[in-house]
Amino acid sequence: MSSDSYTSSILPYAPIIIKICRAYTNSEEDFEDYYQEVCLQIWKSHKSFSKQSQWSTWIYRVALNVCLTLLKKSKQHQQRFASDQLPAEFSEKNRAFQGESVNQLYLAIRQLSEVDRGVILLYLEEKSYQEIADITGTNTNNIGVRIKRIKERLKKTLDGKVN
Repeated sequence: MSSDSYTSSILPYAPIIIKICRAYTNSEEDFEDYYQEVCLQIWKSHKSFSKQSQWSTWIYRVALNVCLTLLKKSKQHQQRFASDQLPAEFSEKNRAFQGESVNQLYLAIRQLSEVDRGVILLYLEEKSYQEIADITGTNTNNIGVRIKRIKERLKKTLDGKVN
């Protein structure tokens, strides 16, 4: 994969990679490491893309798997996100990371289990239950119930902080 391939095959998906990495990290330094590792793994394994799903679905799956793997390796994920500032190239392209409510939402999402974080991020990206099931490797029937429970937990968490 050349730098042109990076620009056309990975960069358009940077916003979702950023969201996934941010949900699984507690510091800007970790975020940058996770983001780079996700991009590297996509670049290294792009030839294994079997075209049985959409490219975006495959990107989501790789990003989630890399983040979960890195999280398991890291014993330092107890800290809070150290900075609301992201590298300039991320901030300018993705305004979704600005504002107190978004920061509170990410703090609440980080309190979910690792799998639930991925599920709710995909739900917030308006993926269908089938796409979420394909990406996370679970079945479609489980997704609806899981999303309902996640939303209830997030509401409780946010109500406690917002009020």
